[in-house]
Amino acid sequence: MKLTVNNQETELAVGGTLLQLAEQLQLPPQGVAIAVNNRMIPRPQWDGHVLQEGDRLVIIKAACGG
Repeated sequence: MKLTVNNQETELAVGGTLLQLAEQLQLPPQGVAIAVNNRMIPRPQWDGHVLQEGDRLVIIKAACGG
C-alpha cells in the first residue's frame, strides 16, 4: 500500500503497523515522534497501530545542539 511520509510516497505491505514502518525506515529507537493524519501516536502504541492506504505521516527526529 502507498503512504505519504514527510511528503514522500512510501510503500508498506497491506496490514503493516507503524512499528513495521519505523523498522523499514531504520528509525532510531529513541528521539523520534510520528504523527499519522495529524494525530501523534505514542511509541507504546506503534506495534498495534495498523496503517491504511493513503495515510499521511510526519516523522520528527530530535536534534541536539543549540
